[in-house]
Amino acid sequence: MEIIHLILGKANPERLNGVNKVVYQLVSEQFKAGKKVSVWGISKDLVHNYPERDFTTKLFLAHQNPFKIDKALEKAIYEKKDAVFHLHGGWIPIYSSLANLFAKHQIKFVLTPHGAYNTIAMKRSRWMKKVYFHLFERKLLEKASKIHLLGKTELEGLHGVFPNDKSFLLPYGFDFQQNQNPSVPYQSGFVIGFMGRLDVYTKGLDLLIDAFGKFQKTNTNSQLWILGDGKEKTFLENSIREKQLQNVIFWGKKFGKEKEELLSKMHVFAHPSRNEGLPSSVLEVAALGIPSVVTHATNIAEHIQNYDAGIAIENDSEQELLQAFEKIKKLYDTQNTSHFCNNNIKMLQEVFAWDILVNEYDKLYN
Repeated sequence: MEIIHLILGKANPERLNGVNKVVYQLVSEQFKAGKKVSVWGISKDLVHNYPERDFTTKLFLAHQNPFKIDKALEKAIYEKKDAVFHLHGGWIPIYSSLANLFAKHQIKFVLTPHGAYNTIAMKRSRWMKKVYFHLFERKLLEKASKIHLLGKTELEGLHGVFPNDKSFLLPYGFDFQQNQNPSVPYQSGFVIGFMGRLDVYTKGLDLLIDAFGKFQKTNTNSQLWILGDGKEKTFLENSIREKQLQNVIFWGKKFGKEKEELLSKMHVFAHPSRNEGLPSSVLEVAALGIPSVVTHATNIAEHIQNYDAGIAIENDSEQELLQAFEKIKKLYDTQNTSHFCNNNIKMLQEVFAWDILVNEYDKLYN
């Protein structure tokens, strides 16, 4: 069986785009496990400007008309009629056109929406999405052989608009063995960290800075470290300035050792997102033994809770976020945080280990 992952982009792990990161990891693990697998990327250019990789990557041009399929891509698909195509993302116009092409040639495909149908995601541009869903997205879902979902919030959101019997629930894995060194928290203050795309509403960054502002009033040596970048960085900086918050540091985009060193100095990692597929950043800090505070919208809250690897909070709750920071700070003050390291590693080993999950993905394609 040949598996072809089709995405917007190049599956570059050194981008802030979470979909590209997790697709890179998934395909790398499938290749390592001996699967016949490759990535086909729809991109603005055909330059292979990404780190070296073991699996094959083919690039096809994206057109100004978002529904138009490049002729080279159409020809390549026709030559791979026996393959299974795995599409990543939702609300992508060209996927609607591709679904019609797949149906025409009786080619099997599956879809991973990566949080696109969560309840919160559906509320953004609600009426426009309703029209688009009726005209295009529903037909894409109907033609897919399976719809791969990463967590319960996705399942609930999808079934609210498209009840079906082909949903397939399975998380992404994480290669935690890459991170062998335990964290050594910053010694000159209590550090709350975040890493990801600077999308204020989606990532709950408004909740984070408000909770941090209140936390800092009684914990004057606390700091908020923000790793990442995005179009709303200026808006976020202005908001922090208006609230007169101190010790908020924007580190920008970081990769490799530099990123790991910054993450390892955090006392607690915050991910108060209102909408997610499955945030790989939480798994990265878990590999360092750092506790996380996550909302249920992240689809990882249940595991964090079950393994006592941090604190799970309700969505949209600044108060619960603040209380979680205060609770973890007290645990550090009493030197009662050693369990977090062991529990996080155990969670990764038992829930997110690729050597367990990679063969489960075969069920998605069969």
